[in-house]
Amino acid sequence: MTATPDIQLKPDIQLKPGEQPRLASGDWRVSPAHSHASFGARLAGRCVRGQLPLTGHLQINEPIEQSMVWLSASTSAVSTGSPVLNRVLAGPAFLDARAYPEISFRSDLLVWVPAGWRAVGHLQVKDAEHELACQFGVHLDAARPGGAPGLVIACTWVIDSAWVTSQRIPALGRRIAMTCSLHLDPDTRATTHRPV
Repeated sequence: MTATPDIQLKPDIQLKPGEQPRLASGDWRVSPAHSHASFGARLAGRCVRGQLPLTGHLQINEPIEQSMVWLSASTSAVSTGSPVLNRVLAGPAFLDARAYPEISFRSDLLVWVPAGWRAVGHLQVKDAEHELACQFGVHLDAARPGGAPGLVIACTWVIDSAWVTSQRIPALGRRIAMTCSLHLDPDTRATTHRPV
């Protein structure tokens, strides 16, 4: 069993407003019910917004650079508020959920600085990997009665729409803004397998 992770600050330093909490070594799991990736893209002159549910985990090691993040979004669960648009985005012209059921992110490097967390890794979209760097903000979540405090991680990045579809769609803008909100809970389960 992995030790339950806890919030840990640098010795003799108080957490000041705006500063990020640090994590002790251990495992955190993404709560799918409260975690999602939101996106916005220009299509035919208007902004299309939607979201995908997220699963995954965060593993904090010592040294911190050997830590890792793994996230996965189910492409068949894309939600825009329009069933017709959902089917189009999940269809073969865009996400092609039948052939590629998930989009995943795997970090190669995780670092902590006073301004927050930074991760460098690879985003797997369909059959291609793309290098991606992003910054995370870490905030304490409300503690459950009798339980360890959870965490909320928020991050924003921009991807190229060409990563999603190879078809030339003049009305589709090149930039897709992504915002991820991850609610994390300590993971006390034995870790026998890790995604590679």
